[in-house]
Amino acid sequence: MTDLDATELKLAAARTRLILDKPFLGALVLRLPMAAAKADWCPTTATDARKFYYNAEYIDQLSVEQTQFMLAHEALHCALSHFARRQHRINHRWDLACDFAINPLLLEEGLKPPPNAQIMDQYKGMTAEEIYPLIENKEDMDTLDKHVYDKENEAGGGQQRDQKESEFNKKTRQEDTEDQNKGDQPSASADISEQGQDAGDGEHQPPPLSNAEQETLAIQWQQRMAGAAQQAMQAGKMGGSLARMIDHLLQPQLPWRMLLARYMTTVARNDFSYMRPSRREGDAILPSLRSSQIELVVALDTSGSIKNVEIAGFLAEINSLKGQMRAKITLIPCDAKIPEAAPWIYEPWEEFVIPDSLSGGGGTDFRPVFEWVDSEHLQPALLVYFTDAQGSFPELEPNFPVIWLVKGKSPVPWGQRIQLN
Repeated sequence: MTDLDATELKLAAARTRLILDKPFLGALVLRLPMAAAKADWCPTTATDARKFYYNAEYIDQLSVEQTQFMLAHEALHCALSHFARRQHRINHRWDLACDFAINPLLLEEGLKPPPNAQIMDQYKGMTAEEIYPLIENKEDMDTLDKHVYDKENEAGGGQQRDQKESEFNKKTRQEDTEDQNKGDQPSASADISEQGQDAGDGEHQPPPLSNAEQETLAIQWQQRMAGAAQQAMQAGKMGGSLARMIDHLLQPQLPWRMLLARYMTTVARNDFSYMRPSRREGDAILPSLRSSQIELVVALDTSGSIKNVEIAGFLAEINSLKGQMRAKITLIPCDAKIPEAAPWIYEPWEEFVIPDSLSGGGGTDFRPVFEWVDSEHLQPALLVYFTDAQGSFPELEPNFPVIWLVKGKSPVPWGQRIQLN
């Protein structure tokens, strides 16, 4: 049997060290009340985005440093809203992708992982959405912790969740009000555990989150993450990959298809016509926007980091928009150079599809595309480049608009950047 008081003391010590040494992670951990859990459902640790559940015997086997890792691991699941981002993805594979995304961040912060922590160096700096399609052959792997916020983790329970939804939202609003009254600063001396009625045995597995609970908690955790990041930056202890990911997630984001359509339709309706209207319109001649055929250049990064299925989805979106604006499109694939068979030209009435001879897989250099456009003396209304933005850019910005549709978090030196994920 484990001494529960000693376990709570270790958790308190680990949390205090995080607050002092890693203020960002410490502030997030303080937002998760700790609760001992029954061993039959929680062999290590778990979270439902509301509490940190732990198996006392498991925590007893860890060092204080490894306990810090587990506390921060669960807190990041919550702060990054992994409980609300799965959408259509397979539950277990999504859970693995989330762990692969979090653990390298914690390693970079200097935290020590416990045994059996899932760590893959090739996924460093990637989001769970980017990792998910890359782990199709890892279904037999297990996550270190248990994610009990998803509906697929427990059969049934829907009616019970609906009955508790109103009570949950009321409690959440009350907690937010209390935080504001306290200056939104949680106390480091807050109770370590919320044991429930049967403290000795621990808590039962909580029901999964309803859709309304997911939405409410996602907003709440984003606010907490922003506040924790601000505190850490003021203390001068916020940087590296974790800071870049947090900055990326806090940026307001719209679906890339909506943004791409907005920019493309804008350039397609940028000319005025003074043509005399029908007599039914009256005698006055007023300027009106007209949409004539426009020239678009679409460039594809074929260096190997972009999957064929992603390219197909991108081209399908361009094809859909092309028909709405009478666009003539020049397609230029490029890795470190443009293939001999390229470019391909599509008239407004032709379907925009992937050519059979599309090839690539080498390095990444964006300059050949812009050099070709310049050599042909083209003046496109817009150039759209689909890429991960990891390559050599031209030193000078061209005199036509450029949109970079970027997979990943790499910056671009000029032009309009649209986040693909």
